[in-house]
This record gives sequence, C-alpha cells and structure tokens, in this order.
Amino acid sequence: MTEALLRRAIELAATARASGNPPFGSLLASAEGHVLVEEWNTSVTDGDITAHPELKLARWAGRELAPETAALTTMYTSCQPCGMCTGAIERSGLGRVVFALSTEQLATLKPNPTGTSFELQGPALFDEARLPVEGYYH
Repeated sequence: MTEALLRRAIELAATARASGNPPFGSLLASAEGHVLVEEWNTSVTDGDITAHPELKLARWAGRELAPETAALTTMYTSCQPCGMCTGAIERSGLGRVVFALSTEQLATLKPNPTGTSFELQGPALFDEARLPVEGYYH
C-alpha cells in the first residue's frame, strides 16, 4: 500500500511539472489507506510561492479533519517537505509523513542545492520579544 500511494504522489508531481509548476505532489490517506485528497505544486500557475502541495494538504487537514482523525492520517509526498511545509504539517495534527525523495537527494538534482540566498540574523531583544509570547503555551 505504501509504495502504491508514493507512486501516486510521484504521478501528481509529474502532473505539476506538465502544468508548468515545480514537480511536487502529495496526498492524504486515511488509516485504512483510502485517499482523502490530492494536491500538486501550483506555485507558478497560481503566482503563489507558498502553493506547495504539502502546505495545501496541511491546511485542508487542519480545516476538515477532527484532531483524532488527523492523528491517524498519513501524508504521502513525492519529496521530503520543506521547512515551511513541515511547520504547517506539525500544526495540522497529521500523524505521519512518508516521502519518496529526501531533501539530500533533491539537492543533487538542483543547480543551487542549498537554495539559501538571504542572511538570517538573531536572536535579539529577548526581554521585549518574549512578553507577548510568555504564558501563551501553558
């Protein structure tokens, strides 16, 4: 079952590429292995850099699934989710992610393996920045 669902995610990635988008596809499957919803990357055709299939599915799961159902749901995806999508998946409550291509394997197929072109600075102003956050997660 796992391989069949991963193959479907890879087919969705091919659909994305054929439509002029980056080649990534994903689906959500129930605990019984039934496909609940499918997505592919539409970041180019939607003009939305966040239109990754994993992010779209995490949003769907957070909106449409009860927490106990989400915890039993698996995302099958053609490639290991990026940091943005990983954060959304964590917040969605999905119980598992299975991917075909790792981030390291993807890096060997891309001209700019790191993809990083900005400088990240911080942390700074801890005493001020913690005030709106402190106590929220208790």
